[in-house]
Amino acid sequence: MSVTNLETRVPVDAVLEWAGGLVEPALRKAVAELPAPEGRIAGYHRGWHDADGCPLPPTAGTGGKSVRPALVFLSACAVGGRAADAVAGAVAVELIHDFSLLHDDVIDGDPLRRHRPAVWTVFGTPAAVLAGDALLVAALRTLSGGAAGPAGEAAVGEMLRMLGELMLGQSRDVEFAGTGQVDAEEYLAMAAGKTGALMACACAVGGILAGARSQQVDGLRDFGRHLGVAFQCVDDLIGIWGTSACSGKPVGADLAARKKSLPVVAALTGDSEAGRRLAELYGRAQPLDAADIALAADLVEEAGGRVATEREAARHTDLAMRALSRAEPDAASYRQMQELAALLTRRER
Repeated sequence: MSVTNLETRVPVDAVLEWAGGLVEPALRKAVAELPAPEGRIAGYHRGWHDADGCPLPPTAGTGGKSVRPALVFLSACAVGGRAADAVAGAVAVELIHDFSLLHDDVIDGDPLRRHRPAVWTVFGTPAAVLAGDALLVAALRTLSGGAAGPAGEAAVGEMLRMLGELMLGQSRDVEFAGTGQVDAEEYLAMAAGKTGALMACACAVGGILAGARSQQVDGLRDFGRHLGVAFQCVDDLIGIWGTSACSGKPVGADLAARKKSLPVVAALTGDSEAGRRLAELYGRAQPLDAADIALAADLVEEAGGRVATEREAARHTDLAMRALSRAEPDAASYRQMQELAALLTRRER
């Protein structure tokens, strides 16, 4: 299926299906080349099989929606390239995404991922960490081996820079858990690294492998970074006011863990009685029960955290589309990337 240069509108779900179909064979090959224990864990994480290695039907798969591969392919097409030339980049980006999720779940102690037990709860923490490391190695090996010449070298360099930003963002996120006060600017800088860097890399690598000019690559990179920040803002909203069906985690898990997500940060840094009550609740030594979590959600909203986060999501979405215009994409690709951005930033609250 081709989704570019079409006069008719292609639904965004069809774009994601197209991207998934294009990336999955190469992704499975990369995972199959991992050592057996790590390959088994990676396959479980992606929903290809159960913990015992028994294959699951495609409808039971929980390996994500191919958002980042879609960004790679659409970015390549946007500057006149072919999606087929960017497959190695899409595989590498998806492997790094999985690597980051495996490590995030260990760091955060999250028991669920994509609606089922997280890898570390099934295989143990050491195995989860090693599987994440193996995926990182596989990502760099795939990109360096599948993209030759100056464009390939530039793509590898882009990915290495992204990894530095990703690690710094994750480090700041961990640091925030033990920090007394975090302001919105600090949080957004963290989100630009933890979430925005990988989306920025996906878009930039797609452009690089398609032979885009440096100005176009800059526009694509900035589009992905701002889209990633907007995505994180919406993720934070879902973490408090969404459903388990949407987040794949228990309702209120972020509040129960006293995470300093953007709505909480905005509420705590504002000068309001609700914010002060929230600070007191977050400062309690004992675990928060269901009533405490419901109260915390109400206090965050009363203190303006929800509205402030919705505004940031809208602002970064607007900045993303302005950046995309600088990449001078063709009209069809611009429309498809705009609709993908809308999907990511208008998920169930």
